Amino acid sequence: MKIISWNVNGLRAAARHGLLDAIRSTDPDILCLQEIKAQPDDLPPELLAISGYESYFNPAQIKGYAGTAIYTKIKPLAVEFDILSNQQIKDEGRTMLLEFEHFSLLNIYVPHGSRDKSKLIYKLRFYALLQEFVTSYTNKPLIITGDFNVAQADIDLARPKQNRSNTMFTPEERSALKGILELGFVDTFRHLHKNQVTYSWWPYLANARERNIGWRIDYALASRHLVGKVKEASILTDIYGSDHCPTLIDVKI
Repeated sequence: MKIISWNVNGLRAAARHGLLDAIRSTDPDILCLQEIKAQPDDLPPELLAISGYESYFNPAQIKGYAGTAIYTKIKPLAVEFDILSNQQIKDEGRTMLLEFEHFSLLNIYVPHGSRDKSKLIYKLRFYALLQEFVTSYTNKPLIITGDFNVAQADIDLARPKQNRSNTMFTPEERSALKGILELGFVDTFRHLHKNQVTYSWWPYLANARERNIGWRIDYALASRHLVGKVKEASILTDIYGSDHCPTLIDVKI
């Protein structure tokens, strides 16, 4: 089963830059999207319902902001949107939980925290609630995928020394992600590619993507029951259309 996750930085914008072609070429069984910046009522038919896929949307209350979506070839047994007990997180459409016969899939869009750190407390609250929620899944097959908005280690960003006190690489944020991993979840990409330097997000400024001055902030975490079934974990850097590129895992389920 091939699961792709992608922060599209606007679903309609990504569609104008080849999203549907990317879906056809990669042919995922499940596609998790973050930062869709759209309401279902505003989407054209080709995005509202992609042939061969069931579609589910959790848009933000504010138009043109945040939100998540999932397209899946496999009909889920249950779909739940607002799993974390925080009204702002719910209003921003940042979580989606799909239950399938043999595993559960959690699609998340973690708050950025803002450059001036004015929303860092909110971000850390998201992580605390996430940790509380996934505790009940430590003995169950769960995949958590999405934009985590934090680089885990020095290898995961081009300029770690210059960013140690900056948003997305502060000790507090890294500790928050570590808290999820310590519950028994595994970073599938790093598990299979111990020393590979590959990024999933690049700032728009200064030709950062062309110069590969990036960050790996998009992950697919698997509970310990699924790690041995992950056949592939990769970052699709050749796919454009957003400031992020997609991540992919292939799981034998």
